[in-house]
Amino acid sequence: MWNSKLREWRRFFSVSTLTFRLWNFTGTALLNLFILIAVAAYLSPLSYMVATALKTNVQLSDSSAPILPAQAITYAYQGTEYPVYEVPTEEGVKQWALVNPFRKYSEFVDPANPDAGLIHWDGSWRSLVKAYRPAITFQNFVTLWHNLDYPNYLRNSLIVVILSEIGVLCSSIAVAYGFARFRIPGGKWLFFLCIATIMIPDSITLVPSFVIYTRVLDWNGSFLPLIVPQFFGSAIYIFLLRQNFKTIPREMDEAAMLDGAGPLRTLVSVILPQAVPVVVTVALLQFFNMWNEMRMSTLYLSTRQDLWTMPYTAQAFITFGFTAEMLQASALVLMIVPIVILFIAQRFFMQDMVVTGIEK
Repeated sequence: MWNSKLREWRRFFSVSTLTFRLWNFTGTALLNLFILIAVAAYLSPLSYMVATALKTNVQLSDSSAPILPAQAITYAYQGTEYPVYEVPTEEGVKQWALVNPFRKYSEFVDPANPDAGLIHWDGSWRSLVKAYRPAITFQNFVTLWHNLDYPNYLRNSLIVVILSEIGVLCSSIAVAYGFARFRIPGGKWLFFLCIATIMIPDSITLVPSFVIYTRVLDWNGSFLPLIVPQFFGSAIYIFLLRQNFKTIPREMDEAAMLDGAGPLRTLVSVILPQAVPVVVTVALLQFFNMWNEMRMSTLYLSTRQDLWTMPYTAQAFITFGFTAEMLQASALVLMIVPIVILFIAQRFFMQDMVVTGIEK
């Protein structure tokens, strides 16, 4: 009796385990499939932008052209180039060169057998689709490089980004370290006041800042309005750094103080090595913010073409040539540097921002 019940329980649990594993596998597969579909949908505009940048204007103007970069096939017959079309015949679709187009019929030549002469085909040639073969062109990028001073614009952008990175990191780290480690009178309320500045829209401070920078400080036509404000820190970055610094045990600070380290030495030798992921994250966020910055560049650098940054050229480029393939090519040029930077720093960017000394 007991043996029969034991066998029943074993059979029940084995079936349940198998069913659980099957459901687990099915759920994981469906979740991965959903994620892949979501990623493909998210990246589809980027894929279309890359494909458009590698196309010619002729292909874009042809409504029957394929979506991928391609080149219309032509065939030289008796010293003249003729377009090749997809022609339906009784033997299937043939690629023939259109020699004499008429309203109700046309004459083609078969590139595979030109000695056969002209082929009579009944029908309207306008209903046919041109034949294309895969082909990419980098002429759009060459045109951009020759007509716009991209090396100078890249240098200007790197100057603004690097100096702003230094300013915002030094100031934000110092302020966050003070909020996290020192007992400041009213420090709690000062921190709340700092965080409250995040809720102030930039459009409110735009006009007063413009008046101060242009009429009082006479900084119009220079990098100073873009760089100097970064040396006063950012409330968002201060919040991120302060929250991370507070997770680092104070015992490590006390051990450093017993060894004779001051506050600055403790910050450099103890705190920052434990906060590498959050510092890299803040640096990346600031880099992307300044690299894509366009409003301040439009306000203060519009009169100095030699100081234009890369994002500003995307707006000014419209006056040079408003064509789809050229605009997409310029957008790809703007994206190259951020993608490279993110690829290099992705290991730190993907790490958990809450890193403590105990976990290390």
